Amino acid sequence: MKLYHGWLSSASRRVRLCLAEKGLAYESIPIDMGKQEHHSPAYLAMNPNGVVPALRLDNGASLYESSTICEYLDDLHPQPPLRPADAYDRAVMRNFVRWTDEKSLPHLLVLNWSIALQPGASQWSDAQLKERLARIPTPERREAWTRIARQPYTDEEKAVALEKLLALLGKMEAMLADNGDWLVGGAYSLADIAAVPFVARIAELAPDAVSHDRCPRTAGWWARVQQRPAFALARFDRFDAALRQRDAAAALSPAPARAGS
Repeated sequence: MKLYHGWLSSASRRVRLCLAEKGLAYESIPIDMGKQEHHSPAYLAMNPNGVVPALRLDNGASLYESSTICEYLDDLHPQPPLRPADAYDRAVMRNFVRWTDEKSLPHLLVLNWSIALQPGASQWSDAQLKERLARIPTPERREAWTRIARQPYTDEEKAVALEKLLALLGKMEAMLADNGDWLVGGAYSLADIAAVPFVARIAELAPDAVSHDRCPRTAGWWARVQQRPAFALARFDRFDAALRQRDAAAALSPAPARAGS
């Protein structure tokens, strides 16, 4: 299998974590979102939504949507199981995964794109912006790229986004109170995998929010997650460290030749 993904993408991290838990080998193909490689014709043929990740299967077929990919992998390789055996618990798991996508992801994108993509996008000329927007297949993402290119999020907007992102912790506290060590059905599942990328980023942005004093159950859950061997294999690099490494590599790269030179 080939995984086309972004190292800092929350959805990509979710799939990498699932693959690691399953012990599945795959070819890692990083996608540079700053260069909009996920809007190329070749990538759009795999994922018409133009977002990461996409999984190219051994038979040449492709899958996209991280939750769909994770369930497919659990179907194909049922051991160890990552979905509850009980049908009701599986439904609760799916509802929680959908909740994170709808209620947490939009706020995380504001915080992540502001530092990872906005500096580059703001340098585009109007002609470059128009050309790049034409390749983006969904109106929501065209709006998001337009926003970071021409009207960066304010500090107030980012503070609101963080506050709304932290709502995930309250939801998790309640779920853990009912289920014990893990979010659904008393066992580690795709619900936990869905939450990990968001809590990892919260722990960087607002470490006190994931403290034992404020969220004791979630703090314990986070400690257990980080102790799982798959967590290291999935490579959850700190956002700030990864961006420094990216910028350092870019500084060492030769500048592109200018027309007429």
